[in-house]
Amino acid sequence: MSLQHLTHNRLNGVTGGIWRDGDGVHKVLTHRRDDAPDHWASSADPAHWNYWRREALVYGTDLPRQLGLGAPAVLDVRETGDEEIELLLEDVKGRHSSQLSVQDLVETARALGRSQGRRDLPAYPWLSRGFLRDYSTSRPANGRLLGENRAWSQRLIRDHFPQELREGLHRLHLNRERLLSLMQMLPRTICHLDVWPNNLIRRPTGEVVLLDWAFVGDGALGEDVGNLIPDSVFDLLIPHQLLGDLDDQVTRAYLEGLDDAGWTGDERLVRLGICASAVKYDWLTARSLETASADQHTDYGGDTTVDADARYAARAAGLSLCAQWAREAERLAHELGIW
Repeated sequence: MSLQHLTHNRLNGVTGGIWRDGDGVHKVLTHRRDDAPDHWASSADPAHWNYWRREALVYGTDLPRQLGLGAPAVLDVRETGDEEIELLLEDVKGRHSSQLSVQDLVETARALGRSQGRRDLPAYPWLSRGFLRDYSTSRPANGRLLGENRAWSQRLIRDHFPQELREGLHRLHLNRERLLSLMQMLPRTICHLDVWPNNLIRRPTGEVVLLDWAFVGDGALGEDVGNLIPDSVFDLLIPHQLLGDLDDQVTRAYLEGLDDAGWTGDERLVRLGICASAVKYDWLTARSLETASADQHTDYGGDTTVDADARYAARAAGLSLCAQWAREAERLAHELGIW
C-alpha cells in the first residue's frame, strides 16, 4: 500500500505529520516545530491543552479503555528523536466524517454519557486543565468587528446573517466571561474535548471510535456534546438543516447514557453544560466577519475550495444555535440560582 497523507490541522505545533501505509496509521507528536502560530504552539506543561506528549500517554496508559470509550488499537509507540514520538495506530474501518449519520452521532453521545457519568474516573497529572477558557480566548479574531456595520454589510454576511442573529451573537460575546465562569462551576468529568465528525469512526460492529486524544482532560458534563452538535455543521460535514433534530436527539441520548452509568444529578445542569459551551465558538463570529470577502474558501485542511454560500449558510446555522444556547444557558442558570 502506498503512503497516503491524511487530513489534519497543519497549524498545530504538536503534529509532525499523519499518514497511512500498509502497517497502519502513523502520527508524529513533536515539540520541535518552530513554524506553528502562537495560538497553536506546542507546550511542555502537562496541564496545558496542547501538551505535546499527551496523546502518547493516553495510549500508553490505555486511558480510552479505562473511560469505557472506543479508540484505535495502539500498535507501537516510539521515541524517534529529541522531543519527538511516533505513534503507530490501527487503521480503523467504518463510517467517518461526512459519511456519518445523525444516528451515528446519537450513539456517540450515548457512549460519552455512559463514560462521563461514571464515578470511577481515573486521574492523571497530564490531563488538560482549563481547556475551554484557554483555547477559546486564544483564537486570533478581531472582536471589534462585531460592532462595525461595514463588516456586517459584506455580501455573504448580509445574505446569511440576519439582524436578529447579529444581536444574538453580540449578546453571546458580551456574556463570554460569565459563560466561561458558569462552565467552570458545573459538575466535572473527563472530556475528550475535540469531539466532531472528523474525529469519529463508527465500526461495522456499531462501536464508536474516537480519534485524536490530544486535548483530553477536565471538562464539564455536557461539554463534549456541546462541541459535537455545532461542530458537525461548521465544515459542511453534516447538513445544517438537521441541527434542530441533532440537538434534540444527541441531548436525549447523552442523558440516557449518564443514566445508564448511574448518574443521578439534576438534568438541567447537564443541559446548562451543553448550552453554555457555546462560548467556545464566540471567536468564530469575528473570524467569519474577517474572511467573508476572501477570494476563495477552503475545506478543513485547506486542500479543496468550497462554495462560499454553502460555507456561510452552515456557519450561520451553527452560530445561530450557539446564540440560542447562550440565551438558554442564561435562563437555566437563573432557574438554578447560579447566574
